[in-house]
Amino acid sequence: MATRITDNDIRALKLRFGIVGESPALIAAIRRAMLVAPIDLSVLVIGESGSGKESFPKIIHESSPRKHKKYIAVNCGAIPEGTIDSELFGHVKGSFTGAIVDHKGYFEEADGGVIFLDEVAEMPMSTQARLLRVLENGEYLRVGDSTVRKTNIRIVAATNKDMLQAVKEGKFREDLYYRLSTVQINVPPLRERGDDVLLLARLFLRNFITANRTSEVTLTDDAQRLLKAYHWPGNVRQLKSVIEQVALFESGNTVDAATLSQYMPSNRENALTVQSQPNFDYNVEREQLFALILSMRAEIESIKKRLDSAGPSTHVATSVHELKRDSSPLIEIGGSREMESPYRNMQHQQHPQDQGHIDEVAAMDVEGETVKTLDETERETIENALRRNNGRRKLTAQELNISERTLYRKIKQYNLERQ
Repeated sequence: MATRITDNDIRALKLRFGIVGESPALIAAIRRAMLVAPIDLSVLVIGESGSGKESFPKIIHESSPRKHKKYIAVNCGAIPEGTIDSELFGHVKGSFTGAIVDHKGYFEEADGGVIFLDEVAEMPMSTQARLLRVLENGEYLRVGDSTVRKTNIRIVAATNKDMLQAVKEGKFREDLYYRLSTVQINVPPLRERGDDVLLLARLFLRNFITANRTSEVTLTDDAQRLLKAYHWPGNVRQLKSVIEQVALFESGNTVDAATLSQYMPSNRENALTVQSQPNFDYNVEREQLFALILSMRAEIESIKKRLDSAGPSTHVATSVHELKRDSSPLIEIGGSREMESPYRNMQHQQHPQDQGHIDEVAAMDVEGETVKTLDETERETIENALRRNNGRRKLTAQELNISERTLYRKIKQYNLERQ
């Protein structure tokens, strides 16, 4: 009979390990770790870099019958290929230059406990063969030794790579992959965790202010929307870095989206990045578009502030008007730089939950003058791109930095088939 995991159990475990978040995907990953912990199976944790994968092997170890034995974490990507066998399995005196004494490896040191192999996809093929033998019968050899040793070890591995692709490319053994991934836990990236971004941001702010005794920082509503809409390629690590910079340099201030965007590198590039997988999630695409919109709006506000401080109000009004008319943001497309509306590359769909955001965006202006609607701008952008590429859709999709699937959908939506 499977162990029943209650909401109270999950809350207690999150508190114990300092895990912050309420998103369903995160809770599902935690629940899966708790269920597999008492069962002596190998586990593979998959997630992007910075998403918090390292917490799950600790959960499994501390919730298992091995919790009183050793837990050793090994970063396979940080150990040189020539020494990784020695580090994992040990060596005997004289087995290589510098081996002046016998040396126990991690598998011997952690006997009876749990070993966490982080970045396991970086492990050399020769080491993979040794690891497979440990998984199959618990046997291994020290480097330079002929005596077979036994170990009673539980292995939890983690990677940010596509393991099946690595298997196809011959970089990882298929048999080892299936032995490691008896149970698989998927850790969601930060961009898919919704309001968890705000929970983590508040935590990082509070921790920094408390530790360094700086003044409070307040995030406006549009700044919070920008945090939620941003792509966060570096996940929780990147969020922590951004928030700590804001807490330091904006101490005592109220931070709006214009100010916050200055601390978020490559914001526009990440907002424009559209996944090309066949099962791409519209919600992810929508959030990226909102990030772009908020970023553009913040840039305009920042320019207006600089103009306000540079000269008389009449000059400012003229400059902003000319900026809007003649100096739309330069966007890199297909290796060339073009003058375009800030709403380029928007894959807008009429989803009811988005309409409030879209209406607000369509009404954005500079000095009171309304810009084109999203649909008008998007249709014109796609039509021009198709014309430049003589109707070749693959090249057009590459130029617009969108997937062909999205382009086909938009062509049909705007009746551009004849292009």
